[in-house]
Amino acid sequence: MILACAVMLGASVNAQQTYQVPVSEAQEKMQVGEYEPTWESLRHYQVPEWFRDVKFGIWAHWGAQCVEGSGDWMAREMYMEGNGKYKHHREHYGHPSEFGYKDVLPLFKAEKWNPDALVKFYKECGAEYFFALGNHHDNYDLWDSKYQEWNSMNIGPKRDILAEWAAAAKKYGLPFGISFHADHAWTWFEPSRRFDMKGNMRGKLYDGWLTKEDGYKPNADGSEKWWKGLDPQNLYAQNHDMSRDTWDNGVIHRQWGWDNGACPPSREFATNFYNRTLDAINRYNPDLIYFDVTVLPFYPVSDAGMRIATHMYNHHNMVTEAKTRTNNPAKATQNPGVVFGKILTDEQKEALVWDVERGAPNQIMERPWQCCNCIGDWHYNTATYENGWYKSASTIVKLLVDIVSKNGNMLLSVPLRADGTFDEKEEAILKEFAAWMKVNKESIIATRPWKVFGEGPIANSTININAQGFNDGNYAKAGSDEIRFTQSKDGRIIYATALAWPEDMTMKVKSLADVKIKSIELLGYGKVKYSRTADGLVVNLPRKVNTIAPVLKIK
Repeated sequence: MILACAVMLGASVNAQQTYQVPVSEAQEKMQVGEYEPTWESLRHYQVPEWFRDVKFGIWAHWGAQCVEGSGDWMAREMYMEGNGKYKHHREHYGHPSEFGYKDVLPLFKAEKWNPDALVKFYKECGAEYFFALGNHHDNYDLWDSKYQEWNSMNIGPKRDILAEWAAAAKKYGLPFGISFHADHAWTWFEPSRRFDMKGNMRGKLYDGWLTKEDGYKPNADGSEKWWKGLDPQNLYAQNHDMSRDTWDNGVIHRQWGWDNGACPPSREFATNFYNRTLDAINRYNPDLIYFDVTVLPFYPVSDAGMRIATHMYNHHNMVTEAKTRTNNPAKATQNPGVVFGKILTDEQKEALVWDVERGAPNQIMERPWQCCNCIGDWHYNTATYENGWYKSASTIVKLLVDIVSKNGNMLLSVPLRADGTFDEKEEAILKEFAAWMKVNKESIIATRPWKVFGEGPIANSTININAQGFNDGNYAKAGSDEIRFTQSKDGRIIYATALAWPEDMTMKVKSLADVKIKSIELLGYGKVKYSRTADGLVVNLPRKVNTIAPVLKIK
């Protein structure tokens, strides 16, 4: 069953690149238009103004991997002997050789899921855009997928998840985003073939070896398999050689990049992901799409990601032009939407919007960017709930204020349980955050960076990004001496936020020493007294008007 990795890597990376795994357009045609699938063409992209304004979004990073409540990447790690998720699965569901991830999928029922109520609540919390998971590395599509039989209409909820999310986002006037992660299933699901924590294959075979023919073989008791007629290889995608992984003290380090030891994808697999993604874009017309990858899917060995980005820009241009022409023929405009990529070069940041996972640069970026973060684990984790490991509302505000001061947006994942609900601890966090946003959102939404992003020990430190991010741990304990700035679009108002309330209720701001000031307000209170010293501006705060952080509105 296993095929050789015949594709060799090492293609040159430039605008005229010849890709070694070119996708087929036999089924889904890339939309032609203003953009072409080259860096030279995509670098003409301009981030739409509405994205610069929205600043804060909420993400339902939710799917079948929430069933067991053991957290992110459970579909991969349940096959890795000795792993905590493996132990959890074996204790509660059975041995992976007998009850694999394919058998978890029917348990994903979404029986209490109410997308209308959830999106309404997210908007009340201050969200200005909304993201849904289209598929994760588990390769399971959360819509009535045309090119993936393992989907939420066929198995599990028997509902088109994306269609219902999209309808709710439209009802509440929120730009709609979809995240696609399934391009990594090729390497991510390799443990489903079975090997121990030292990398040795042994014992009973796991699901990664199954074929469609195996579904027609009766069970030991003579009954039929529930998945009869489905092809497990369409889910696990293991019809290829193993990647070259690095093992360190019993832990496997996945070769995430296609040019770093991963077995190259087949043309069939890359084309299938391309078809599925175009299918979702064409059906649900998202305003934003997100990839959990370095640059773009399958880059640099395939043109799949470049063609998807090009299709998104041209398709969204076409859709928005048609809408504006209907509403106002004299002012028909285009809007290419937003496509996110990680670990981008300066050139690539002109073609895509840079996404930083759980982190931020420590400077103002010239072009708008986004931080994706989560209040807990990416997929619902019962241990996070039980141990109180969620980010507090205070931490979320600190991260948001810092990100916006640097010309960024924040996309916050709020994990849902498999039934489609969040727990009471998450609800309390969101409500406290919502109370702060209700009063202070004018310092966030539709603002722009000031001449400096901030001041304080963290602002003045060198904080490096690790790979795609992962440097947000500095902010949970940020104090009142950490100040961040934004300004109104017309530059007439500066907002200064202390990342905590000062104990002496005196806010000292060095960066405003030379600014001509007409008046200062504490949002949620009104005008406050201030004075100048050799150290800068000193503002006397009358009382705490929220539980998190004070915001000054300076004219």
